[in-house]
Amino acid sequence: MTAPEDPAGTFPEDSPGTAPGPPGSASRPSDTHVARIAARLRSWPARAGGTRVLAVEGRSGAGKSTLAAAVAAELGAPVVRMDDLYPGWDGLLGGVDALVGWVLRPLSLDRPARWRRYDWAAGGYAEWHEVPGGGFLVLDGTGSGALAAAPYLSGLVWLEAPGGVRRTRALERDGDLYAPHWERWAAQEERFHARDDVRARADLTIVTG
Repeated sequence: MTAPEDPAGTFPEDSPGTAPGPPGSASRPSDTHVARIAARLRSWPARAGGTRVLAVEGRSGAGKSTLAAAVAAELGAPVVRMDDLYPGWDGLLGGVDALVGWVLRPLSLDRPARWRRYDWAAGGYAEWHEVPGGGFLVLDGTGSGALAAAPYLSGLVWLEAPGGVRRTRALERDGDLYAPHWERWAAQEERFHARDDVRARADLTIVTG
């Protein structure tokens, strides 16, 4: 989705469609990009009631969580992580359903929004967390840019990195927990991103490696 009067993927002095990130930007997101993304979000219309929602999308290991946290800190906004919504290793689409049903649709109706954390060790959902309405909300993770979420998003950022770089980052981060499931999860991501054409709908693509 592209915000009105804002060509997709274009920042001043950046090439149309792509904003290159600095080396190691998955761990050190560009301060310039963070400030610009935050400034754009402030100017884009709220589509989830009075809340401006930014989705940070991309394949596993692209640097989504680091960028999402940095933008949220810049805005003073809460973050909802898709990792907390997926109901297990085969639950990418279930996480999308939870995001829309628990968070985005209630915000759009000016109703209380909350999400329930999936406990990966216990294999079930645990406690609930409230999401304040109004202001800003940053969504972190694969599925946040789904077509089902698009009507509620003010902006969508796609992070791009080569497969080998992404795998190294992800396994360094999550180690033995993730390694047995890498191919299983990657196949879900590939199907989902192809189905919902997420990259093509992004307002900005940032290359992180």
